Amino acid sequence: MRPVRVERSPAKRTTPQARGARGAKRASASQSFGKRAKKPNILARAYWNLRGWLSFRKPMLLLGLAALAFAFIAVLVVSGTVARAVRQLNGALGAMVADAGFGISEVHLAGNVRTPPETVLAALGFKPGESIFGADLQSARLRLKKLDWVADADVQRRYPDAITVHIVEKLPFALWKSPLGTVTVVERSGGIITSKDIAPFAKLPLLLGDNASADAADLVDAVAQHRAVAARVKAYQRVSERRWNLILDGDVIVKLPEVGWQRELDTLEHMIVDQGILERSIAEIDLRIHSHYFFGLKGAPAPKPVDRGSEL
Repeated sequence: MRPVRVERSPAKRTTPQARGARGAKRASASQSFGKRAKKPNILARAYWNLRGWLSFRKPMLLLGLAALAFAFIAVLVVSGTVARAVRQLNGALGAMVADAGFGISEVHLAGNVRTPPETVLAALGFKPGESIFGADLQSARLRLKKLDWVADADVQRRYPDAITVHIVEKLPFALWKSPLGTVTVVERSGGIITSKDIAPFAKLPLLLGDNASADAADLVDAVAQHRAVAARVKAYQRVSERRWNLILDGDVIVKLPEVGWQRELDTLEHMIVDQGILERSIAEIDLRIHSHYFFGLKGAPAPKPVDRGSEL
């Protein structure tokens, strides 16, 4: 037999890149079939389960939970739990602030002439030691303005522990006797001030009739310019809310016209000073007609007309 020589093919040389690729494959294989990953613990599973329940894929569940939360909050509010907690917190904070030197210890008043200090302090409502930061100044001001004589008030903090109060009081202008017989002190604008302790205001002009207090300022000022008339006027009477009567000493009634009454005050001044009309037995002087005077004599059945151009 003849021997046959078999030529061996040259072995391929392994490059570093090939060796790295095979190593990577073995590594990946070992990772794929290696140690099993850890399962999530019970807290993590509960979290993911809850997140799944609350997902937007379950809107009715979300609505139910929202309604339950709203009902719980409503019960707390209605029962007063929230309010009590807030009050307790405010009280604790106020006590801390007061202990730090910011508690109200002084109240300085100015402008109150007819309003007693104790009345002002009661209206303010501040307590000694109360936190100066928690004092409700606006509410205190509104309470002061409800007092009879207070037209306006300014309430301010003066750190660290004082409150300053400046009061503007109303100015008395006249006394108004209503048709019901109640006598009150009124302002120039007609606003009612008070019906208490009116004795010190007895010398103010007296107004009679419906709405007399709202329309009297111009007439009272005009009468004050006529010394003889002003010295004898006892009251100003509003008639039918249109015109005025002057009631003089001796209950003499002077009827003024609705229009042009300023000129008739000059006429009345002349009658009193130059003609001595009030020295006669006169009960009524009617100045409403521009061409004639009408005089009512005491005990006479009807007023007596007199031409304005003639002597009385």
